[in-house]
Amino acid sequence: MNPIKTLAVAAIALAAASAAQALEIERVTSPGGVEAWLIRDRTAPVLAIHAAFPGGSSQDPAGKEGLASLMTGLLDEGAGPYDSQAFKTRLEDRSIELGADADRDYLTLGVRALSDRRDEAVDMLALAVTEPRFDPQALERVRGQSLVQIQRDAENPRSIAWRTLWSSLFPGHAYARRSQGTLESVKSLTRDDMVAFHRAALSRDGLKIGVVGDITAEELKPLLDRAFGKLPMKSALAKVPEAASASPGTVTVVRRQIPQSVVTFGHFGVKRDDPDYYAAYVVNYILGGGGQSSRLMEEVREKRGLAYGIATTLSTLQRAGLVLGSVGTENAQTATSLELIRKEWRRMRDQGPTQAELDNAKTYLTGSFPLQLSSTGRIARMLVSVQIENLGIDYLEKRNSYIEKVTIEDARRVAKRLFDPDRLTVVVVGDPAGMPVN
Repeated sequence: MNPIKTLAVAAIALAAASAAQALEIERVTSPGGVEAWLIRDRTAPVLAIHAAFPGGSSQDPAGKEGLASLMTGLLDEGAGPYDSQAFKTRLEDRSIELGADADRDYLTLGVRALSDRRDEAVDMLALAVTEPRFDPQALERVRGQSLVQIQRDAENPRSIAWRTLWSSLFPGHAYARRSQGTLESVKSLTRDDMVAFHRAALSRDGLKIGVVGDITAEELKPLLDRAFGKLPMKSALAKVPEAASASPGTVTVVRRQIPQSVVTFGHFGVKRDDPDYYAAYVVNYILGGGGQSSRLMEEVREKRGLAYGIATTLSTLQRAGLVLGSVGTENAQTATSLELIRKEWRRMRDQGPTQAELDNAKTYLTGSFPLQLSSTGRIARMLVSVQIENLGIDYLEKRNSYIEKVTIEDARRVAKRLFDPDRLTVVVVGDPAGMPVN
């Protein structure tokens, strides 16, 4: 058993403590100029490092969709003197967790290890970041895994629904591209593509680092240089334009002979740096983000039993903000469910929330925040997100006050701005009754 997993209780204790007092964040700069944000946690002998580089799947060239995803999937498949098997064996033997991922805007890498293995963990991270091998055998194996997943997604109703919705919302924009790629694009990717993308994206330009663990600032400084100091200073990324507000209000039906329709829906909303973000966050919680307590759950599931679950969320990208939602419902009830969704969308726009709804939402959103800080890895990822969104080093301390400041006037004004039933773009995958074929 991995000994890191035995430290879960201590990590949860750290989260609970944060409810009583703000976690202290230190800005640490290495001798070589690499900056990280550090939270020192003495409750458990664990170190977590999370790093993000600008340049996710929105950087995939046309015809090479899936490049960012495939490249990051190879970062732990051999580096420096170690081939894939040797690299993974060293990680496993030393109880080091290392992984990489790509979203639309960023490439991320993380490492987590016991404190007495931190030097080795940092050295393995440095190899993955600066000297990935992209060996042909590893490339073909990871490519094969990616192709299998693409084939599965091609038949998965939920994957189809989300993919189609993103294409509808972002016509002609990089965000509309398939992050995992297509069968044709992934088959065409070469080792030279991996090397070129790695060289273009992994640099110190825009690098954000979060560190949590039993380590001092002085101890961390040389480790930052060991992990990231050899990276080039500047990236060579393509400029991704702002996404135009394309929420056409269309309904697209993708026919599949399945008993239940999968429905995705949404339109453009607010970005993370918008002054109205916190009011939008609270209002969305009331409409569809609050689980069992949301309006949509009450109207669609509790009152009428049309769905097991329904939810909405604010999705904030670097070049766009969205309000998105999904529901699964019987084919015969799909049109009725959509009618109710639009009705509640319109009611929230026209009337906004009640004072009681606002008070309950604020109480939950402030009180549940420590649950987002339940492990060293999650806290390290949040430190990186706070830096990416430029929220300030005192964000963890001030976050709840931003929510508390939302007034009923703010909430109703932003609800009118945010929700537009006429622009609500819908994708249905299934065999819904009474809906035309596109």
